[in-house]
Amino acid sequence: MKGLTHYLREAWKNPRELELWRARLIEWRKTPAIVRVESPTRLDRAHALGYKAKQGFVIVRVKLKRGGRKRPRPTRKGRRSKRQTIRKILRMNYQWVAEQRAARKYKNLEVLNSYWVAKDGQHYFYEIIMVDPQHPQIKNDKKLKWLADGKHRGRAFRGLTSAARKSRGLRWKGKGTEKSRPSRRAAQRRLTLSGKRKF
Repeated sequence: MKGLTHYLREAWKNPRELELWRARLIEWRKTPAIVRVESPTRLDRAHALGYKAKQGFVIVRVKLKRGGRKRPRPTRKGRRSKRQTIRKILRMNYQWVAEQRAARKYKNLEVLNSYWVAKDGQHYFYEIIMVDPQHPQIKNDKKLKWLADGKHRGRAFRGLTSAARKSRGLRWKGKGTEKSRPSRRAAQRRLTLSGKRKF
């Protein structure tokens, strides 16, 4: 017999078929860009990413504008073809941007993880799992007390969250291979040239 989490996961594979989808988007468009919500919209995803229904956890929904991430192509004459290319301005995925905006608004909280909840023609919607690192419930939790350590502050801004690592190209590629960047060879060369390591 399968549990609730299984059916929630199956339902979110085709979210447009959910009855509340259209009404929910109409309501969310009217809300501010960053809103604190009482409970996760996707309970299965939140639990998989470390959320617990206990004090010290905060769920924040972030609304992002879609598009406008590339420089427009120049229309006037007087440029080499090399300078007419359309270059990407922002080199971060939308999810990483959402995490940073939530972290800027709630400065006393730390971003644990985030997940996609919806999109329409103009916006992306993400929910960010945030944790109060100074809360006694978090400090006493064996799996989360590492967040209370000062060296983990500003994870979203330093590119250490899961979405940020994906955007930076630090996910594993291929079977049985190490992460693609930074490469082991490049690290050895840098240390050798700096004189910190001698081979």
